[in-house]
Amino acid sequence: MADLPSDFDLAPYIEHSLLDPAATLQQIEQLCQEADRYHFAAVCVFPWVVRQAREWLNGRSPRLCTVIDFPNGASTAASKCFAAQEAVENGAQELNVVVNLGWLRSDRADLVHQELAEIVEATGVPIKAILEATRLNPSELEQLTDLCLDAGVTMLQTSTGWFGGATPALVQQLRQLTRNRVGIHAAGGIRTWDQAAALVEAGAVRLGTSYGPLILQQRLADAAVAASV
Repeated sequence: MADLPSDFDLAPYIEHSLLDPAATLQQIEQLCQEADRYHFAAVCVFPWVVRQAREWLNGRSPRLCTVIDFPNGASTAASKCFAAQEAVENGAQELNVVVNLGWLRSDRADLVHQELAEIVEATGVPIKAILEATRLNPSELEQLTDLCLDAGVTMLQTSTGWFGGATPALVQQLRQLTRNRVGIHAAGGIRTWDQAAALVEAGAVRLGTSYGPLILQQRLADAAVAASV
């Protein structure tokens, strides 16, 4: 179990996410309401609903984030850059961009760097590069990390969650590779307080999960049980 203080406030670390392509407007509105109620750091939704989410979050503290080319990252650089610019025009304040692993493994790292750098320059908002780190060997991960930092990203996200979740060991590895120059966003399979707390202790500054309210409610319930003993 993680050793965070019993009164540690996890809410500011949570990016409340709903990346189910079948999610309804009603579900996404509820997501925004929950993020505001619990004082989460951000919400993350698909691009098609960014404009509506901006209206729901107007004047509230959670930041509005969307994903670019999720979950594959294999669209053309031009289409990804256009999608990123459109998302910002619609109100997105942060972008989670899936990198093109095909370019990386085809010895075209220059194109990976160029794509990210163009998005960074064209949008002017914080860019979080989704690495899909669980699919990379140590050498590839180190190379991709360097490319992302040089391109100007502000945070590295461990994965989409489609190919394995975040672990404290992975977060620590990314912190070492980046030498703490950017934040680490842990995502994938975070469903309990202990998981979330362990990732924060490892150095994650953002937690992408759709279980934020349940995690906090679980903690309150555990505290109530402990107090009654």
